[in-house]
Order: sequence, then structure tokens, then C-alpha cells
Amino acid sequence: MTETRPVEFPGADGSTLVGRLELPDRPPRATALFAHCFTCGKDVAAASRIARALRAEGFAVLRFDFTGLGESEGDFVDTTFSTNIDDLVRAADHLRATLSAPSLLIGHSLGGAAVLAAAAAIPEARAVVTIAAPADPQHVTHLFGDQLPGHADWDDVEVTLAGRPFRVSRRFLDDIDEHPQRQRIAQLDRALLVMHSPTDAVVGIDNAGRIFEAARHPKSFVALDGADHLLTRREDAQYVADIVAAWVHRYLPDAPSEPGV
Repeated sequence: MTETRPVEFPGADGSTLVGRLELPDRPPRATALFAHCFTCGKDVAAASRIARALRAEGFAVLRFDFTGLGESEGDFVDTTFSTNIDDLVRAADHLRATLSAPSLLIGHSLGGAAVLAAAAAIPEARAVVTIAAPADPQHVTHLFGDQLPGHADWDDVEVTLAGRPFRVSRRFLDDIDEHPQRQRIAQLDRALLVMHSPTDAVVGIDNAGRIFEAARHPKSFVALDGADHLLTRREDAQYVADIVAAWVHRYLPDAPSEPGV
């Protein structure tokens, strides 16, 4: 019987992070770690639907709330892109200690940028999938529009994103300026699948081109025709899961055999 198991583990700053581990009804083909979009959470439709669809294909999948979001402890205003990366590494540590280290990393939107950055610290990862990811984490700043102060003397400010208020720190903006993302992509040394909608109105398709161009082979690209940025249609999330399950088979160790096979 398939199972969705609640999990908790310490994040980068010691806060308790809360996740959901999707377990198939047979020995997993592989273990995957899923990073959600900026200010979203583990239970956003895309994350939960893709994780459950991959579970049906025989994958164990961990999705969790980053520090300060959803059910996880901590304050969002204290987080940065760097802390997101560290949270992913802690999630991989938890999987390594309790099930098996993730051989597949999947990231949606800014989560895609985060898994590209975290891959080097997760040596067991054989393959990385980005979904609607920006080529550089700095891209997220356009979401703030004119909500940021026009002067340099500020520490944090409340902004509205997708109709919800969040406090964003100056430290967050300073941090994303310091990440050599193109260099990281060039040195990824993992199989890469880039998935992006040509009509994405939040993160333009040119970002997929820049990621793909920077990466070395093996790399693949799949256009998510007709999908929106958040993959709000169930069929789009299912399509992503189907493609990932088929594509990643080439790059992962052989799955454990069923008894008697």
C-alpha cells in the first residue's frame, strides 16, 4: 500500500522543517527530493501532484517546507537563497540517514535554481530536473516590482506576493547577488532535464535556454506547451511526472528487483 508519511528534521538554522515522504507500495526505484517554488510550500498543487504521480511510478519522494514557510519553523524574513540551499542539503542528509540518499533532485521555479546550486553538496544525486526555473536567482527580484524602498537604509520590508504578505530582508537581496549560478550549472556534472512552458508569464522561456546553454551533456529539454508557471492544471503535473520517470531511468542505478524476479 502506498503511503504519505510526515517527516521532521532540523534545517540550516536548527529550526524544525516539516515534510511529506511519498512511499510506493514496492521497493523504490529511486529516492527523489523535491524543492517547491518561491514562497509556496510542500502542499502547493504542483509539488503534491508531481510527488504523488512519481510515487505511482515507484519513486520515494520527499517534499518539505523551507524554513519560515508552511508548517516549518523559523521566520521567512531571516531566510535567503543560501539558507534554501542549506535546507535542501539537510533534507538530503535526513533521507540518507532514514531511507536512502536522493539520486534525483527536482526543483520548481526558484526551487529549480536551488537544486542546481545544492547538487554539488549531494554526491549521490545522479540527475537534476528543473521546472520553470530561472537561470539566475536574481530573477526573483522582479516579483517585488516597486514594493522595495527606493533608499539604501532599510533592513526588511513587507511585500505582497500572489496576494499574500511576506517580509523580505535586505540580506536576502544581497545574498542572491553573490551566487555564481552559471558556473554552477556548467560544473553540474549530472544529467539535467530542463522543463519549461513557452508561455510562462512569470519566468520567461529564455531562462530555460540560458540554463540549457550553460549546462554540459547529458542534458535534455522538454517544452510544457500550454502550462502556466505553477502547473495548476492536473494534467500538466501528471505530464511532468511521466516524462521525469521515463527520462531518469537511463541515469539511475538499477531498481531493486521484486522477490522472485
